[in-house]
Amino acid sequence: MKISLFYEFALPRPWAPDDEHVLLQECLDEVEAADKAGFSTVWLTEHHFLEEYCHSTAPEIFLAAASQRTKNIRLGFGIMHLPPAVNHPARVAERIATLDLLSNGRVEFGTGESSSVGELGGFNIDPADKRAQWEEALEVAIRCMIEEPFSGFNGEHVQMPARNVIPKPLQKPHPPVWVACTRPASVQMAAQKAIGALSFAYTGPGPLTERVNGYYKEFEENGVPVTPAINPNILAIGGDLSMMVAKTDEEALQRLGKGGGFFSFGIMHYYMTGVHTPGRTGVWKRYLEEVEKDPTLAYGPGRGAIGSPATVREFLRGYEESGVDEIILLLNPRSHEGTMESIELMGKEVLPEFIERDAKAVADKATRLAPVIEKVEARRPKSTAPQFDENYSFGGLPTGRGGKFTASEIPEAMAEINEGRVQAAQRAKEQQQQKK
Repeated sequence: MKISLFYEFALPRPWAPDDEHVLLQECLDEVEAADKAGFSTVWLTEHHFLEEYCHSTAPEIFLAAASQRTKNIRLGFGIMHLPPAVNHPARVAERIATLDLLSNGRVEFGTGESSSVGELGGFNIDPADKRAQWEEALEVAIRCMIEEPFSGFNGEHVQMPARNVIPKPLQKPHPPVWVACTRPASVQMAAQKAIGALSFAYTGPGPLTERVNGYYKEFEENGVPVTPAINPNILAIGGDLSMMVAKTDEEALQRLGKGGGFFSFGIMHYYMTGVHTPGRTGVWKRYLEEVEKDPTLAYGPGRGAIGSPATVREFLRGYEESGVDEIILLLNPRSHEGTMESIELMGKEVLPEFIERDAKAVADKATRLAPVIEKVEARRPKSTAPQFDENYSFGGLPTGRGGKFTASEIPEAMAEINEGRVQAAQRAKEQQQQKK
């Protein structure tokens, strides 16, 4: 089992003027330390308008910075929103490919639809359409990464003409693809599409075993690849998985403070029961009020990876026995100093035994899945992508000056293009003809 870290950049009020700057700089230091400690991946979410709970609105920027301060840790999007109103699939392909090049091929491409009213409403996305938008956008983004040129797409939610989208990713044909899974049904959907499942786990390692077994059973029996490269993997993330390690259990709990349950509270507030006024509602304040009523809320739904190295090793072994391929530990609101020491202790006293066992587990899994993957690949459908029309081309905007310019005429021609003079005149002419 691989062990990774997850960031949302929670930032409780009250805010000082430089709090966001300090947060990002400290998190870069932590990711650099996590790379040296031996964590597998750093996963960053993407959310918008979810103040205090998540300030990770442009994960590709942070991951690009982290790529230059790290060597081995993989860089995961957990997740990138694919509805075109949030991220156009061509831009998705460009950003994923650029980061993959900068990081020497370390990107994990986690995808999702979004489900909060704050985000969907903020981008005017109909919740009833978000799954269809995700499916179309995923197909287009992947095709943009591998086709040269991309031959075009005419869907219900994405329409795009032929273009050669550059650059192309270092990992061929594309980085591993994942999808966020909040319910057992969505885990099954990931298996059916032969992509990785970013599975939320709030019930501990016991019930997770059933979910893991169900994923691989569905993959074998009904998996049909929707991407050129399949990714049969399932990982776990959830409110039960906060991390804080210290020399003793008591010290770890003290260092965690009251922030351990904020991840789960933020989900409840923004996705379910909360009422929010932008820029006014105090989410952290409300959380502390609930913790005051029930102090156990400060630790999340379960104890998590909180305690001495021995306690955390025992906790993680339970998840390892569930069969999950990777576990992502949450870094809730906490002190930077405590987190740095926690990462160091994980690297020295917790991670080594899991890294050693994972190497063998990966090799055994590859052998076990080889015939299954062959069966799944045999079900791969033929591509429905259109052939590129070799007669297709595009030109510049008309200027009314013909096709040749002297050097002195270029600035004026560009001004005409930018001001839309020729286009406006053409529209007026067409409108007059229609009236006749």
